[in-house]
Amino acid sequence: MYSEWASLSAQISANSCGAQCFSVLNKFPASAGREVVVSVVKQLGTNLGITQNAEPSHLVKDEEVKWCMDVICFGLSLPLQEHETIKDCVNVYCEWLTALHPQPRISVPKPICEDANLYARQIINHFHNLFVPRQGEILPFLYQTTLGADTIKRQAVLCHRVLRTLQQTAQISQLMDRQTWDTLLLFLLAINEILLAPPTVKDDVGDQLCERVLSVLFEVWLLACVRSFPSPSMWKTLQESCAMWRHRVALVDQWNRVNLALTARLLEFSYGPAFPQLKNADEDGQLIPIGMSNDCVAQTWYRFLRMIGNPTALCSPHIISKSSHFVQWALTHEKGAETHQHPCLQQLPQIFLNAMKGISSQVDAFLALPLTSMGAGVELAVARPKCNSILHVFHEWLFEAAHIGGDTWRQNRKKQACEASKRPSSMIMEHRKGSISLSQPNSLNDPQSLPPTLTIDKYESGRAEAIGTLCKIFCAKKTGEEILPVYLARFYMALQQCLKITESRECDETLASILLHSSDLFRLDLDGINVLLPGFIAALEIVLPDKDLKLKTQSMVFNRTELRRSAINILLSIMVLPLHYQTLPIRDLTSETSEKMFTFIQLKSRLMNILMNALQVETDAQNTHMLLGGLLLCVQDAVTFEETELGGGGGGNPASISHNSSGLQHHEANLLSSACSERSASLVSAGTASLGGQTTATMGAGSGSIRDTASAHDYPSLTISDDMSFEFGQELEGVTTYDNAHALFVRATYLVCHRLISSWKTDLNVSLAALELLSGLARLHIRETARKFTNDTLVKIYEASQNLTIISSDALECKRAVKWICDYICYQCSRPPPAHSKDLHSTIVAAFQCTAAWLMQHPYLLQDKDCLQTVLEVVELGISGTKSQSKGTDIPKFKDEKELKPASMRVRDAAENLLTIILEQVGYFPSECGPESISSLLDELALMKHCNSMVPAAAASSEQAIAKFKYFVTENSTILALLEEPLGNDQDPQPTVTLLIRGPFGRHAWTMQLRHLPRSKSGIKYHAVNPGRPIPMNDVTQRPECEQKNFPDGVDKVQPCVADYSIPTIEQMREQYGTASIRELESMLENQSIHEKLAWAEADTSADSLSHAQECVPPAVCHEFHAARLFLSHFGFLGFETRNPHNPAEALGNPPQRPLIVLDTKSTAFAADLDRLDKLSARTHDTVYVFYVKSGQTSAQQIIGNMAEEQSANHDPHFASMLQTLGWPVQVSEHSGWTGFAHNSWSLKGTPEEQQQQLKSTANELLNYNGSQRVLYWADVCSEIAFVVPTTWNLRYNSDTSDGGSISSTDQMIGPSNVWARGETAGEGAAGLAKSKSRNLSLELDTSRRDAKEPVPPTRRKGNVTKPTLLAQAPAKIFLVWLESYEDYLNFPLEDVLAYTRTGEELHTLQLPRAADCHVIFVHSLLSGLLRVKLQGPPGRMSFATPLVDGMVLSRRVVGNLVRQTALNISRRRRLDNDNYQPPHVRRRLKVQDIVQKYKMDLSEAELLGHLFQRAI
Repeated sequence: MYSEWASLSAQISANSCGAQCFSVLNKFPASAGREVVVSVVKQLGTNLGITQNAEPSHLVKDEEVKWCMDVICFGLSLPLQEHETIKDCVNVYCEWLTALHPQPRISVPKPICEDANLYARQIINHFHNLFVPRQGEILPFLYQTTLGADTIKRQAVLCHRVLRTLQQTAQISQLMDRQTWDTLLLFLLAINEILLAPPTVKDDVGDQLCERVLSVLFEVWLLACVRSFPSPSMWKTLQESCAMWRHRVALVDQWNRVNLALTARLLEFSYGPAFPQLKNADEDGQLIPIGMSNDCVAQTWYRFLRMIGNPTALCSPHIISKSSHFVQWALTHEKGAETHQHPCLQQLPQIFLNAMKGISSQVDAFLALPLTSMGAGVELAVARPKCNSILHVFHEWLFEAAHIGGDTWRQNRKKQACEASKRPSSMIMEHRKGSISLSQPNSLNDPQSLPPTLTIDKYESGRAEAIGTLCKIFCAKKTGEEILPVYLARFYMALQQCLKITESRECDETLASILLHSSDLFRLDLDGINVLLPGFIAALEIVLPDKDLKLKTQSMVFNRTELRRSAINILLSIMVLPLHYQTLPIRDLTSETSEKMFTFIQLKSRLMNILMNALQVETDAQNTHMLLGGLLLCVQDAVTFEETELGGGGGGNPASISHNSSGLQHHEANLLSSACSERSASLVSAGTASLGGQTTATMGAGSGSIRDTASAHDYPSLTISDDMSFEFGQELEGVTTYDNAHALFVRATYLVCHRLISSWKTDLNVSLAALELLSGLARLHIRETARKFTNDTLVKIYEASQNLTIISSDALECKRAVKWICDYICYQCSRPPPAHSKDLHSTIVAAFQCTAAWLMQHPYLLQDKDCLQTVLEVVELGISGTKSQSKGTDIPKFKDEKELKPASMRVRDAAENLLTIILEQVGYFPSECGPESISSLLDELALMKHCNSMVPAAAASSEQAIAKFKYFVTENSTILALLEEPLGNDQDPQPTVTLLIRGPFGRHAWTMQLRHLPRSKSGIKYHAVNPGRPIPMNDVTQRPECEQKNFPDGVDKVQPCVADYSIPTIEQMREQYGTASIRELESMLENQSIHEKLAWAEADTSADSLSHAQECVPPAVCHEFHAARLFLSHFGFLGFETRNPHNPAEALGNPPQRPLIVLDTKSTAFAADLDRLDKLSARTHDTVYVFYVKSGQTSAQQIIGNMAEEQSANHDPHFASMLQTLGWPVQVSEHSGWTGFAHNSWSLKGTPEEQQQQLKSTANELLNYNGSQRVLYWADVCSEIAFVVPTTWNLRYNSDTSDGGSISSTDQMIGPSNVWARGETAGEGAAGLAKSKSRNLSLELDTSRRDAKEPVPPTRRKGNVTKPTLLAQAPAKIFLVWLESYEDYLNFPLEDVLAYTRTGEELHTLQLPRAADCHVIFVHSLLSGLLRVKLQGPPGRMSFATPLVDGMVLSRRVVGNLVRQTALNISRRRRLDNDNYQPPHVRRRLKVQDIVQKYKMDLSEAELLGHLFQRAI
C-alpha cells in the first residue's frame, strides 16, 4: 500500500536516541547542570500561577526564551530521583504550550506567543527526554532493579500530564501548521516506540503507560486526519511501528476501538439512516472528530484497518520477536534463550483472539448484528452489503486464521521450513519491518522450540472466532446473491478442516463456533454446500446425542444450551435432504477417489439417530420443542415419501424383484438403539463402493401388497433396481426397514410417550408440543414396507358387527400410546392441589384432544376391552374428578354416589367432548354429509318440503315450518323438535315421529316408527284375497226377556260393614245435593233410555242389520296418530318425578326438575333464535389467509394484486401445488361448513339452479379462493379450517359488512345473562358451593335413587353481566405468506393486509385484531426445490406451536399438511391460553338455556299431557 513511499523510521530512531534533545548543559558536570536547572526552573515555576497568582513572564527576547528552554531540556533528562525538578520543567512547558490555544496563559513569554508553532515544535522535541531511558538505564525493564515502584509511578504521572496537554492542545488549537502536526505525530510515534517496542515487563513504565500513550497517539492521529491529513510516509511509518508493538495487548484493543468508531461513521453515510446504527460506548463515540468528511472517514477507516498488518502473524512468535529489543534480551539472558521464548509472548494467543474479535465486530457491524449476538436467530439488515463486498476486505485474514493449526497450515509450514533450510544459516534481521519473513534459520521455525504456552493449539480461540466470522458472512447471503466461487471453495475447505473430529470425540472451540454461527448455512442455496453434509453430521453426533458434552478444554466459555439450539437448527435444515436427493453421491473435497463417497440416502439413519438421541437427553424446553417439530417432520416426510414417490415405483417395472423382509422389532426391545442404523450405513456404504457408486434403491408397491379393508393401510414391498446385485439387495432390504416410515413411527411414539410421562409432564410448552406430535402421528397412514407377518407381531381384533378381523402390526403401539396418554391425564389430575394451575389444566385438556385424535384415526382400539375401559375411566375422571374403581378389586361406586369435583370446568368440558366423540363419531366420521358437517343438514324447512300435508307454496318461511313441530327441552341442554306427520316417501302408514335433536354437539335428524312386526315382515299378508265365507243365517232368534239384577239374591243377608257405608245411598245424595238435582238426573236417564230404544228399533229395520246378508270388510287404515306422545312415553320423558315428604332433602329446596320443558313457538323471534343456535358450530373454526409476495414488494396493494387472474401465470408453480395440499376446494354456495366468513357459514345448501348460477364465472379461476365463490377447506371431528386467498374483493366485502353493522351470525355473542367466566383454581366447584344450585351445563345424573346422597354440582361463576367475556380475546389471525425473496419478510405490511382478513366476527370482540397479535408462517422456495420456513408471532409462552419450527426446511410433499397442523395447533394453544374461552359445545348449551329462559311454558303435568294431544298447526 505504501511500498513506493519512504519511511520516517530513521527520524523516529534519532528522536528516541535524543539527538535533537541535547542541551548545552550536557557539556558540564551533571551536578553543575542540576544546580542551574533547579535555580532557573524554580524561578520560572513561581510565575505559573500554581502556588500563587500568575505573573507575566520576564522573558521578552528570543535569546532569553531559547536559553531557558535549553535549561529545561536538560532538566527533563535528570535522573528520576529529581522528581520535583522534573515536575517543574513539565509544568513550565505545559503552560507555554498554551500559546497555541485561542487564549494563551498570562505567564507565556511574548516571543513564544508570537511564533507559537516554532517554539511548540522545540518543546515537543524536548519532551523526548522525559520518556527516554536515562544513562545507565538501557531499557525500561531494567528499572525494576534500580528504581522503586513509587518512582516509576511518579514518572508515569508526569508522562500522563504531558500526554494530556498535547492532546488538549491538538483538540482546541487553531494555529498548528502542518509542520507542527508532523512533529507532534512523530513525537507520539517515538515515545510509543520507546515504551512499547521493548518486551513487556510487568508494572514498568511501558506497562503502566501503554494504553494511555496508544490512545493519545490514535486520537491525535484522527485529529490530524481532519486538520492536516498525514502523508503516505507518515502512514507507512505508523504501520511499521505498530508491527513492532504487536506483543502488547493494548495495541489490538485500541486498534479495535478506533476501527469500530470509524466503522460506525462509515455505515452512517454509506447505507443511510435506515441502516441499524452501530452502538459503541459513549467515550468511543467521541473518538471521531467533528467535521471529518465522509471521504476522510473512508480513507482513514481503510488505513487504520491495515495498520497492524495481517493478524495471523501473531500466531508466529518468531516474527513478533524479530526486533532488536528482543535480541538484546536474548543476548543478556542469564541462561541463554531464544527471542521467541520471552515470557511476554505468552500473551500472543490472547492478542490474536482480540484481533479476531475486533474483525468479527466489524463484520457484525456491516451485517447489522448486535455485538453480543451468538449468530443464531438474529435478524439481519435488508440493506446490508453483499457477502462478496465484505470478503473483499477481510477474506485474506479470516481464511488464513481459519486454517491456523489445520492440515493445510501444517503443510505450508513444512514447505517454508524446507525452503528456509536451503538458505545459509544466518539470521537476517530487518530493522523496522514486521512482515512475514522466511529468512530465519530452521531452528526458529521448529515448533518443538516453542514453549508449551505458545504451541499452535493455544491459538484455537482466535481460529474459532475467525471461522465463526466466516460462517456469519456466508449465512448473510441474500436471495439470488452470487458469491465468488473462489470464496466458496476456500470457505468449504476451511470448514472441512475445522470439522474434523479427533479420536477422543471432544468438542473444541472451533467446532462450537462453527455450530453457533452456521444455523442458516444449509438454508441459503449456497452452491455446493452439501459437500459439507458428512462433516456437519459428524459434528452433530458429538454435540447432540450426549447429555454431558465432552469439552476439549474446560476453559471454553459458551452457553451449552445455545450451542445445542444452533446444532438443532442445523439438524432441522438437513433432515429432509436424504429423501430429497436420495442416491445422489456426495463427493469428498480432499479425496480424488470415490472411496469416501457417500450418497444422501445413506445419511438418513445417522440423522434419525441424532434426532432420537438428542430428544432423549434434551433438557431445555425450547430445544425440545424444536426437536419434536423435527421428529414429526421426519416421520411425515417418510410416510408421504413412501406413499407418493415410491407408491407406484414397482408397479411399472416388470423386472423388479419383490421381497419381504422381517425387520420389525419386538415391542419390548430398546427402540432407541442405534446399532441397526449403524449397520445400515455400513452395509449401504459397502454396497455402494462395490458398485462404483452407481447403485440406486427404490421402494414401491408390488403385486403382493396386502390391503387392509378396515384400517386402509397399504403394505408395499421393497423393489430393487436391476443394476444392483441380488445379495446386496437382500442386505439392503433387511436394514432399510429400521429406518422406514413404520420404524420411525414406532420409535417416535415410544420415545415421546415415555418422556412425556417421565420428564416433560411439568413443562407446559413441552407437554403441548409432545401432545401435538402424538396427534400428528395418530393421523399418519403408514404403508408397511418389506415385512413378513408372523403371529408374534400381529394384533387381531375381532369386530362382530362387521364380521371381520382387523389385522394391524402397529395396533399394539397405538394401544400403548393411548394408554400412556391416559396415564398422563391420570397423573396430572392426581397432583396435589397447590400444583393445579391454569397451565396444568391446559395440558390435561390438550391430552384429551390428543386421545380423541388417536381414537378417531384408529377406531379399532375401542374394540379392545382393556383400551376401552382405560379411556372411559379417564373420561369419568375428567367429568367427576374421581374414578369409580381406583383399583380393579374395588367395588364400583355409582355415579350418583360420588361427589362431583372435576379438576376444573375446562377439564370436564374436554372430557365430555371426548365422551361424545366416542359415542357418536368414532368409526362414523365423516358421515354421509361429509367432513364439512358433523350435524344433520336437515332442518324444519327441509323436512316440511318432503311432508305430504305441506303445500309447496306454503313452505316459503321457516316460521311456517316451525309451526308444524312441537318443541321440548330435556336436561336443560337438548331441544327436541317433533313432527308427527309422516314424510312423503313413507308408503307404509305407521305411528311415525320425525325428530330434530339440537344439543351441545350439533343437530341430528331421526325418524322413528312404532311397528308391531319387523320391517322385513310388515308387507306379508297371511290371508287369502277371497277366503270364502259361509252363508249367513237369517233366522232371528227370540230374545228372552229377563229381569236384570244388579246384586246377587242373598246380598241383603250379608251383614254390612263400615266400608259399605262409604258409598252414600240415594236418599243421602238427595239430602246432600237437593231434590232438584236428583230429578234432573232422573230426567236425563229417562230421555237416554228412550233414545236407545228408538235407535235399536231403527237398526233392526235398516239394511245393515243382521237380518240382511253382507260381506265383512276390514276397517279403514288409521292415518292419524299421536306419535309424539308415544315417543315421549316410550323413552321415559313422561315419568314425572314425585317427592318423598319424609325425606328432608327432597321436601325442601327447588321444585323437582321436570324431564320436559315445553317451548312456546308462537313468538316471531323463536325462529331467529333457533337459526342462531344452528349457526353455532359444534366444532372450532379457524381461518388462514394466504398471500403471495413477489421479490421486492412491500405494499399491501401490490401483494393483493398478485392474486389477480392476469397475474397468476407469473407465480411460482410450487405455490399452486402447495395451495392444493392445504385443503379441499369447495364451492361456498354448496358448502355447509365454515367458509372463512361468518355470514354464510353453516348454512344449508342452495338449490341446483342457484348453484349453477353462481358457478358460471368460476370456470377458469383456478387460484381464486378469496371466499366469494370458492375457498379451501379442511375439517376433522373437532375443528374446521378455511384457507382464504384474499383479493380486492375481500376489501370491498369487509367495507360493506362493517358499514352495515349487522352480520347474521350474531350467535357468536351470547347475551349477558349467559356469559360465564372460567374458574381455574384446583377443585373448582367443590364442597364450598351451595347445594341449592342447579346443575346447569353438566351431564345429568340418574335421579331415580332419591335416597342416595345428592352430589354437589360444580357451577360456573357468573361474571360481570355488563362485560361480555365470551370473545374478549380476538380469534388468532394466521397468515401464510409465500416469499419469492426471503428478505421480504422483514418488510411484510402486516398492518395493512389486516383490512383484507375480516371474517365478520370482529364486531363481537372487545378487542379488534392487531398486527402484533398475528401469527405469520413465511414459506420461501429454495433453488433445490425445498422450502424454508420462517415463523413470526406475538411473544408469549404459548405463541409458537409445532410441527413447523422457525428455520425448518421442508420438502414440498409435506408442506400443506404441516402448515395446516401448525395453524390448527396455534389456534388451539391460543384458546388454551384464553381464560374466557368456552368450547363450542358449551356455547351451544348456553344458547339452548337462553332459548329456554325466553320461550319456556310453565305447564302443569295435566296441561303438559293435554298439550301432547293437541295437533300442530
